[in-house]
Amino acid sequence: MTQFDKALKRPVNLSLNSDLVRRAKDLTSNLSDTVESLLAEFVDAETTRRAETQRQIDALVEASNGFIARHGAFGDEFSTL
Repeated sequence: MTQFDKALKRPVNLSLNSDLVRRAKDLTSNLSDTVESLLAEFVDAETTRRAETQRQIDALVEASNGFIARHGAFGDEFSTL
Protein backbone atom coordinates (compact mmCIF):
# COMPACT_ATOMS: atom_id res chain seq x y z
CA MET A 1 0.00 0.00 0.00
CA THR A 2 1.39 3.40 -0.95
CA GLN A 3 0.62 6.90 0.24
CA PHE A 4 -1.51 7.33 -2.87
CA ASP A 5 -3.90 4.41 -2.26
CA LYS A 6 -6.45 6.37 -0.20
CA ALA A 7 -6.59 9.47 -2.40
CA LEU A 8 -9.75 10.17 -4.34
CA LYS A 9 -9.71 9.09 -7.95
CA ARG A 10 -10.79 11.34 -10.77
CA PRO A 11 -10.72 11.13 -14.54
CA VAL A 12 -7.80 12.81 -16.30
CA ASN A 13 -6.95 13.36 -19.92
CA LEU A 14 -3.64 12.06 -21.22
CA SER A 15 -2.21 12.02 -24.70
CA LEU A 16 -0.65 8.61 -25.18
CA ASN A 17 0.61 6.66 -28.15
CA SER A 18 -2.46 4.74 -29.36
CA ASP A 19 -0.47 1.66 -30.40
CA LEU A 20 1.17 1.52 -26.98
CA VAL A 21 -2.20 1.82 -25.24
CA ARG A 22 -3.65 -0.96 -27.40
CA ARG A 23 -0.70 -3.24 -26.62
CA ALA A 24 -0.91 -2.43 -22.90
CA LYS A 25 -4.64 -3.23 -22.82
CA ASP A 26 -3.77 -6.68 -24.18
CA LEU A 27 -1.42 -7.18 -21.23
CA THR A 28 -3.55 -5.95 -18.32
CA SER A 29 -7.16 -6.24 -17.27
CA ASN A 30 -7.13 -2.78 -15.66
CA LEU A 31 -5.06 -0.19 -17.53
CA SER A 32 -5.95 2.60 -15.10
CA ASP A 33 -4.63 0.64 -12.09
CA THR A 34 -1.51 -0.37 -14.02
CA VAL A 35 -0.74 3.21 -15.04
CA GLU A 36 -1.48 4.47 -11.53
CA SER A 37 0.87 1.89 -10.03
CA LEU A 38 3.66 2.79 -12.46
CA LEU A 39 3.09 6.50 -11.85
CA ALA A 40 3.26 5.99 -8.07
CA GLU A 41 6.56 4.10 -8.47
CA PHE A 42 7.91 6.95 -10.61
CA VAL A 43 6.83 9.61 -8.11
CA ASP A 44 8.40 7.69 -5.20
CA ALA A 45 11.66 7.11 -7.08
CA GLU A 46 11.90 10.70 -8.33
CA THR A 47 11.13 12.08 -4.87
CA THR A 48 13.88 9.89 -3.39
CA ARG A 49 16.34 10.89 -6.13
CA ARG A 50 15.68 14.60 -5.64
CA ALA A 51 15.98 14.32 -1.86
CA GLU A 52 19.35 12.55 -2.26
CA THR A 53 20.54 15.22 -4.69
CA GLN A 54 19.56 17.92 -2.19
CA ARG A 55 21.38 16.07 0.62
CA GLN A 56 24.52 15.95 -1.54
CA ILE A 57 24.25 19.66 -2.33
CA ASP A 58 23.73 20.49 1.35
CA ALA A 59 26.79 18.41 2.31
CA LEU A 60 28.90 20.11 -0.35
CA VAL A 61 27.85 23.58 0.80
CA GLU A 62 28.56 22.66 4.42
CA ALA A 63 32.01 21.32 3.52
CA SER A 64 32.78 24.38 1.42
CA ASN A 65 31.66 26.75 4.16
CA GLY A 66 33.80 24.84 6.68
CA PHE A 67 36.84 25.05 4.41
CA ILE A 68 36.37 28.80 3.92
CA ALA A 69 35.90 29.31 7.67
CA ARG A 70 39.18 27.50 8.38
CA HIS A 71 41.31 28.68 5.44
CA GLY A 72 39.57 31.70 3.96
CA ALA A 73 38.28 32.11 0.44
CA PHE A 74 40.52 31.68 -2.60
CA GLY A 75 40.51 35.35 -3.58
CA ASP A 76 40.75 36.88 -0.11
CA GLU A 77 44.45 37.69 -0.42
CA PHE A 78 43.84 39.55 -3.69
CA SER A 79 40.69 41.44 -2.69
CA THR A 80 40.90 45.21 -2.24
CA LEU A 81 37.50 45.34 -0.51
